[in-house]
Amino acid sequence: MIARIAVCGAAAAPFDYWIPAGLDVVPGSVVRVTLNRRSVTGVVVALDPIAEVAPEKLRTVDEVVDLPPLPADVQAVAAFVADYYHEPLGAVLGNAVPPLAKTRARRAPPTPVDASERFALNAAQAAAAARIEAAAGAFTALVLSGVTGSGKTAVYLAAAERAIAQGGQALILVPEINLTPQFERQVAVALPAARVVTLHSALAAGARNAHWRLAAAGDADVILGTRLAVFAPAPRLALVVVDEEHDGSYKQQDGVRYHARDVAIWRAHARGVPIVLGSATPSLETLHNAALGRYENLALPSRARTDARAATVSRVPVRDSAARDGIAGPILAAIGRALGAGEQSLVFVNRRGYAPALKCAACAWQAMCPNCSARLVVHRAPARMRCHHCGHVERVPRACPQCGNVDLLPQGHGTQRLEAALAEAFPAARIARVDRDSTRARGAFARIREQVHDDALDILVGTQMLAKGHDFPRLTKVGVLGADNALYSGDFRATERLAALLAQVAGRAGRGELPGEVIVATDFPSHPVFGALDDGGYAAFARTLLAERHATGLPPFSHLALLSAEAVAQDDAAAFLDAAHREGVSLARAFDGVEVNPPIAATLSRRAGYERMQLLVRSADRRALQAFLARFREAVDALPARRVRVALDVDPATF
Repeated sequence: MIARIAVCGAAAAPFDYWIPAGLDVVPGSVVRVTLNRRSVTGVVVALDPIAEVAPEKLRTVDEVVDLPPLPADVQAVAAFVADYYHEPLGAVLGNAVPPLAKTRARRAPPTPVDASERFALNAAQAAAAARIEAAAGAFTALVLSGVTGSGKTAVYLAAAERAIAQGGQALILVPEINLTPQFERQVAVALPAARVVTLHSALAAGARNAHWRLAAAGDADVILGTRLAVFAPAPRLALVVVDEEHDGSYKQQDGVRYHARDVAIWRAHARGVPIVLGSATPSLETLHNAALGRYENLALPSRARTDARAATVSRVPVRDSAARDGIAGPILAAIGRALGAGEQSLVFVNRRGYAPALKCAACAWQAMCPNCSARLVVHRAPARMRCHHCGHVERVPRACPQCGNVDLLPQGHGTQRLEAALAEAFPAARIARVDRDSTRARGAFARIREQVHDDALDILVGTQMLAKGHDFPRLTKVGVLGADNALYSGDFRATERLAALLAQVAGRAGRGELPGEVIVATDFPSHPVFGALDDGGYAAFARTLLAERHATGLPPFSHLALLSAEAVAQDDAAAFLDAAHREGVSLARAFDGVEVNPPIAATLSRRAGYERMQLLVRSADRRALQAFLARFREAVDALPARRVRVALDVDPATF
């Protein structure tokens, strides 16, 4: 018997191997085989008595890995992803196979909790939970939307409890690793008898392997994780939840470029179970599908706490006479009021580091990354300049390397600079910075979150890590800096992302009995995007964006694919994409409505020493685009590309 094996990560079709006598191999078995003199992991995707190559060329399967075979539905999910995103099946299956660690999973015990508190649902939450329960046993896509603080998590947990009571498992996806500990505690408090496992890339290999085994054995009632958890085995799957479904983190930006939300929808459909897409700021794609009747709306119109009130929102000038080191005067005044009342404040800017750029006052020299078409970001403690794209690091120069001037000016404000400015303005305040730099150590973010809840911090300074999913009852003041940067972006999704981000950030204020106040520093106070902060404003702004997208033929009213090429020499990337463009234009004649655009430079035209170019394909018909891409991918793969790295991104999130 021949085993047809998709080698994890291999950019090729499955390979045939002999199955030696006595080796128990079935479809889904995870095996070790030799490929090009290397021992590699693969997944058996089929058994066949006849090989597709000459028998004398076949090798044998070396061993079956001590893992349960991938269940049929996980294999089906991987096959769908490989087909839709035009990726090698082995590369996709690499996401479904856990790290191979020598560990055995014990039966998952209920997660212990210091006392249990049952959650109480208001009328809107109870109605939403009841509708989800009524959808059990069949595919239904339910959009759970509402203002921030409306209690979507309680609805998820109520729905999960009912699914578990009927013998099912719940798969819950969250957009970021930092949200999993908090969500796990919420599950433990609300469902103390539930057996919970987490799956995300920050878990140690042994823990992730053990959690995967528990999920596969059906010993976990709740599987909680980031986008990779969409491939988790769940033999009793009864409910799928995608929290913050709008979040861009669900889109994988390298390797297999899948969108976990969309894959979760496909998986729920294939398994015949309901899926809940939760967000206070649903994506335009989700809103469009709901408008077409493909998804059903479940609304939570008010905050869950009856004593909570929507925060007041104001727009103030970026620069004023009372401004201090980039922080607008009204924001400083609001923080002062919060400190006087024993309340907490959040200053948000979506830039880490000390300053986004370093410039010479005499000759206008700027510190640029030698590997990327991007400026180096100034960091403090230690004083270094870093590229946030390739990781290049340099010392901060004492003088301009171009003219010798010692008057070098940090331009703009990052989280480190704001932290220093706030410490100077409010020397007695307890301040914490939350960004990727300050939370690298394991458990660092969790410790800061506990300090906030314990009232041991007064001011938080942070990036979008603080924007979603956190409930800080004593946080009453939110100041937003740098919001205007997105308005200069060439990405057509920039204002949608900004509106969602602003609404999420503003939602951190006034979640308890204390009234909240949100102050946005902007030079464009009348821009429609800032209307998303008003009560019901996001929905209105989203309708405006949908009308614009319809008029311009952009998603969700069309479907895109992006072919990118990177090479050390720009001519190599350009030549490759020119050839791909010719092939694409020729092929597109057979597919009505498929448009193949000429190649252009990427927005970040140079990264990590590689020149980057891209070619966009667009069609109003998804099926026509998919049929075209199948032929186009074959043609592209046949082109010579020795000095070029090529990637195809279906439904790209960024350009």
